[in-house]
Amino acid sequence: MQQLNLPTYKFRIKSSENKFFIFDIIRKKHVVLTPEEWVRQHYVWFLIEEKKYPISLIAVEKKLTINKLTKRTDILIFDTNGNPDIIVECKAPSVKITQETFDQIARYNLKLKANYLIITNGLEHFYCKMNFENECYDFLKTIPSFKK
Repeated sequence: MQQLNLPTYKFRIKSSENKFFIFDIIRKKHVVLTPEEWVRQHYVWFLIEEKKYPISLIAVEKKLTINKLTKRTDILIFDTNGNPDIIVECKAPSVKITQETFDQIARYNLKLKANYLIITNGLEHFYCKMNFENECYDFLKTIPSFKK
């Protein structure tokens, strides 16, 4: 798999029937190792190891319904009160991050009302803090580390 612009972690990867699987510590199971999953797993570990978010506050592929359509957030982090705090949208490294990507995560956030949005393809990372008063987002250099 491609080297990403994230720290390297030791993943549990296995092969079965000509496919590779990576262990997801959040879902507690092996999942098919696609380029997008490679980015998602790196980002999950980045949140846990570097930003100190507890595993118990992180959800992966959390379902939500928007206009009667079922969607899934790649990574959703809750605050200690159980409210959505950060939404992370992961793309494969080959996928260019465009306005469409920002529109996608913004639609999710109309429902979730998270404080932060992150978009990453593993090579580029965009961090936004929601400005609910002005109905926009402010770009940041990074996201804050977990605070109890």
